[in-house]
Amino acid sequence: MTNATMTLTVQGWDENAYEEREGGGKLTLADVEQAVTGDLEGSSKARWTMVYTADDAAEYVGLQTLTGTLGGKQGSFVLRTVGSFDGKQAVGDLTVVEGSGTGDLAGITGTGSFTAPMGSEAEMSLEYELG
Repeated sequence: MTNATMTLTVQGWDENAYEEREGGGKLTLADVEQAVTGDLEGSSKARWTMVYTADDAAEYVGLQTLTGTLGGKQGSFVLRTVGSFDGKQAVGDLTVVEGSGTGDLAGITGTGSFTAPMGSEAEMSLEYELG
């Protein structure tokens, strides 16, 4: 397994509520575009479904496509993300969706995590293998 670390910088965030919850909170869909630097150089597009509670904490799930160059190999792959937001920081786990790799990244597998404090940058770590 190879460890990759990267920084993701938000380039666009479009979030819309599709259900308001009685007593506070809401469900939203967010489409997010990010520039990616570090061991992967490229871009990211994500769609997250989120549920906010009355105290502005949230839980979310989603899919995120990373496109670029990783370890000298070019292509893309999709991550399944599951995480939470405590009002100050988002954290989560991610898994490479099997069979989602393209180009030189076909066959990629792996898991990782990310941390995103309030603001425009997130840090991601990915343990991966190219098969």
